[in-house]
Amino acid sequence: MKILLKISYVGTAYCGYQVQPNGTSIQQKLNEAAEAVFGYRCDIVGCSRTDSGVHANMFCATVAEEKKNELKTSVPISRIPLALSAYLPADICVYDASWVDDDFHARYDVKEKEYVYRFYNRAVRSPFEDGRSAHVPKPISSEDVARMHSAAQTLCGTHDFAAYMAQGSSVTSTVRTITHASVRREGDVILFTVAADGFLYNMVRILAGTLLAVGQGKLTVADVESITASRDRTRAGTTMPACGLYLNRVIY
Repeated sequence: MKILLKISYVGTAYCGYQVQPNGTSIQQKLNEAAEAVFGYRCDIVGCSRTDSGVHANMFCATVAEEKKNELKTSVPISRIPLALSAYLPADICVYDASWVDDDFHARYDVKEKEYVYRFYNRAVRSPFEDGRSAHVPKPISSEDVARMHSAAQTLCGTHDFAAYMAQGSSVTSTVRTITHASVRREGDVILFTVAADGFLYNMVRILAGTLLAVGQGKLTVADVESITASRDRTRAGTTMPACGLYLNRVIY
């Protein structure tokens, strides 16, 4: 047996989830905490490879002894979140732990992931939103948000999403299934929520930029349908900053 962790973090100070030679990563901090708690080096396998500056409300990862597919510990499973969090910096927290079978894979067993992108829509920036959302100073009306939501509905279903993938990416297939998508406003924050069986590189950030263009009157709902059908990245919106992106939910 090995342990499945549920983690939340603010990604501002990190070069992304995966261990890299050019900076501190979330995985590195989890590895250090696991070794301190369990007394030996561990393998931490994450559900995704979030980029530099991306956040997570719910990130899942398994922990097992290094070069083994199991973990042995005398620490009660209910105490593991507190034990690990005690060795983690304030911007990373393990909030749940459960036993899973040896053959469980944190990444390949995912059925669906949900992301949220946050736009902070006020003329003056907020120090509390800095690094946590993309600042959009020009007003976006309720009617604009409604158009953004309508455009998001055209993305639902199984489509070829090549138009919303970073150029130069190499994948076997660009077909994905979006199960739901929505755009709503909460005060000064506009939230784009999208769930799918998988995402292409920078896909959510490009979708967010495309929907923002709809809200700003640069694109129409029909344009988004046409862009999706075209598979042409140059027709889609800009890639929004990483600071507004959150991995929100993982379903196995």
